[in-house]
Amino acid sequence: MQLETKKLLFDIFDAGSAIKRFVKGKSLVDYQQDEMMRAAVERKFEIIGEALRRLQISDEDVLEDIREYRKIIGFRNLLAHGYDAISDEVVWEICQDDLSLLLEDVSRLLDR
Repeated sequence: MQLETKKLLFDIFDAGSAIKRFVKGKSLVDYQQDEMMRAAVERKFEIIGEALRRLQISDEDVLEDIREYRKIIGFRNLLAHGYDAISDEVVWEICQDDLSLLLEDVSRLLDR
C-alpha cells in the first residue's frame, strides 16, 4: 500500500474516532444545543470526505473496500457547500449508525 494511501486512511480513522469521542454519552438534544460540538463533528466529516475524495484520485482500488464511499464524499460536499440544508438529525443518525461501519472498513485496510 502506498504511503499516501496509508496517510489518508489514518486521517479518516483519526477524524472518525474523534467524532465518536465528541458524541459519546451525548444525545441528539445535546448535539442540537452545542454549537461547538456540531461544528467539530461537521469539520471532522469534511476531513473524512476530503480524504476519500483524494483516495479516489490517488488509489481508487482501495475504495472498493470502503462501504458507501460515494455517499460519504457526497455528504462532505453537502457539509461544505450546502451548509444551510444540513439536518442535525441526519448528522446525528450518521454518527450513531454509519460511522462505525466506516471505521471498521478503514481499520481493516490499515491492518493490511
